[in-house]
This record gives sequence, structure tokens and C-alpha cells, in this order.
Amino acid sequence: MPTRIYLDHNATAPLRTAARDAMVRALDVTGNPSSIHADGRATRGIIEEARVKVADLVGAEARHVVFASGGTEAACLALTPHLRVSGKQIGRILVSAGEHTCVLTGHRFPADRVDVIGLTPDGVVDLGALRAALEHNTDHPPVLALQAANNETGVHHPVAEAAALMREAGGITICDAVQAAGRIPLNIHELGADALLLSAHKFGGPKGVGALVIDTGRLHIDETLVRGGGQERGLRGGTENVAGIAGFGAAAGEALASLSAEPTRLFGLRDLFENRLRELFGDCVIFGAGVPRLPNTTAFALPGVGAETLLIALDLAGVSASSGSACSSGKVRPSHVLTAMGVDPELAKGVIRISTGWNTTQNDVEGLCGALEKAVSSIRKRRDRTAA
Repeated sequence: MPTRIYLDHNATAPLRTAARDAMVRALDVTGNPSSIHADGRATRGIIEEARVKVADLVGAEARHVVFASGGTEAACLALTPHLRVSGKQIGRILVSAGEHTCVLTGHRFPADRVDVIGLTPDGVVDLGALRAALEHNTDHPPVLALQAANNETGVHHPVAEAAALMREAGGITICDAVQAAGRIPLNIHELGADALLLSAHKFGGPKGVGALVIDTGRLHIDETLVRGGGQERGLRGGTENVAGIAGFGAAAGEALASLSAEPTRLFGLRDLFENRLRELFGDCVIFGAGVPRLPNTTAFALPGVGAETLLIALDLAGVSASSGSACSSGKVRPSHVLTAMGVDPELAKGVIRISTGWNTTQNDVEGLCGALEKAVSSIRKRRDRTAA
């Protein structure tokens, strides 16, 4: 059976061998990490070792890492009206229009305390709109939810600039670093963020584990989501997912070690693909091409070629990719990110996302280009015959 080409790392990355090995070792350790006997201490040691590695990945201190079931839970935990900053209750949330749905719909603020900040046509958060929103600030400080990089287009957001504006207004910034972590160098201090959201499975760790990194004493969460035995500094009750956390730590360690060379390698693969894409299809549109993007992400569309049809053809050719559109009740609807960018709805229906990662090779990209050329040629020939 031919080997498939997996190019959907932004959805989930293949598990790294080091992460799998760490998980297997952790499964053989019996103790409850909250127990004080030797078995419990051994298990606790696994968690704390992983906590250090996760913290190192984003330039934080280990004591600031709170493990959760994933980025979604971390977002729901952090984005709550029960936040205080420097002793003051948070009044409202500002959220960019391109945030992941776990932020747009997972936060716990009522609708009348939510301000959506628009995007530029390139997909970057509009700092002018953010400044305007902050002019209407109240006595209660605001919280900004902003991605480091968008999951659909890969576009970088100016987190440091936005965080500086928030601090001037007395507010805080919670940055969704799920797609950026492990792919580009990240430092929570340089970002100016008060907290980061992380997810292990985006860079080769296991599914079902993530973290909220709270890097400032200014931010306090008064009401948690999972209450129980006081684990994770009282912010996330329940016996820890020891094997998952061990895999998270191992993947974070490997990702950090590769950051001196991996972004350059991924940029090379992205440039190879996008140059070939333009050669093959002169009418292709690459979203966010004029602004900084993640090195592993290309979102593109070919006018007149539907995403569903092309994805099925690629899948049959052994290529796993994804779409910038979401299917609901059998209907393809444009991505909210592309809508916020002002992309024509018909073009948005055809968006394909290619996302590479730690195990992607040049042969994979060349295989993708060959599959695309055949698939699009076939689709357009069928379309032309139907039109005739």
C-alpha cells in the first residue's frame, strides 16, 4: 500500500517517537502524583520534568504552567469574567475576528461585554480598531484574546504591539500560541502577553493535553472550570494526565531543540510549494502572502475549483490536506477568518490549507504538487465539458 502524504499538521501533527516513548514509560509508573510515598513522588517527578520543558519552549518559568486537557480548555479557563488584573475585576473581552472558534465561542463573557476587533485584508488584526475600542474603556480593565498566528492562514499577529496598547489601558493580553509554539521561536516576555494557550498535539505531542501559561502576578482567576482536589495550583482539579503530560514535555523538548533550524527548513518547503503552485496555476490566490506567516502554512484557492471536490481528489491520491471552509448540514460555508478579511464568498469556498511539520519532506511536497496538477486538470476538464 502506497505511503500517504500527510499535510494537515495545523489540525494535528504525527506523534513524535520521543513523545510516544515518554508516554509508555509514564504508563509503567504506578503512583498518584498527589501521594507522598515514593511511588507518588516518582510520578510527580514526571509531571514536573515535563512542566520545565513546556515552560522552556515559551520562555516562561515552570511554576507558571498549568496543565489542562488541551488548548480549548485552557482558553475556557482563562477567558472568564472572573478574571482580576491588579486586583480589579475584568470588565469586557476584546477578541480578534479571526480567533479560533474555541476562543470566539468558548469564552465565558456575556454578549454585551464582547467587542470583536476586525482584520485587515491581509488577515492581520487591525490595531487601529483596537485603539478605537480602548478609547471607550471603563473603570474595569479589559482582556484581549489574540492569536500569535492564525490557524487557517498562518498569518502572524502583532501581539507585542497589541499587548503594549492593552497595558497602557490597564488591561491584559491572553495569547493563543497553539499554532505558533514549536514552529517559531516564542518568548512570553517578548510577546508582552500575560498568558499563553498551548496544545501538545500541534507539534508532535499527544492529543488531549495542553497548558495555560500564566506569566504574571497581575492576573488572577477567581473561578475555575474543573474544581476538585486542588491540583495545578487549584486552577485545574483532578488527577493529572501523567502519560499525556510526559508526552507533551518530550515533544516540547524536541521542538525547542530544533528551533534553530526547523523554521528555515519549513520556509524552504513552503517556498518550494508556493512557487510551484504559481507555476502550475497562474490564477491561484495565496492568502496572507504579503505579510509574515508561519513557515509551515499555505492557504490558497483556485477560482472555480471547490474545496470539497479538490480535497476528495487529493485524498484519493493519498494526500491529506484540509479546507478553510467548514461544512454544516451539507452546506459549505466560508471560513469566518476569510469573511473577516473580506474575501469573496465564492473564492472562500475553494480554500485549501496545506500545513507541514516536523516529519514533512521535500518528496512530500513534490508528491502534493503532482497530485494537485492531476486533480485540478481533471476537475476543470469535467467542468468545461458540463459547461459545453
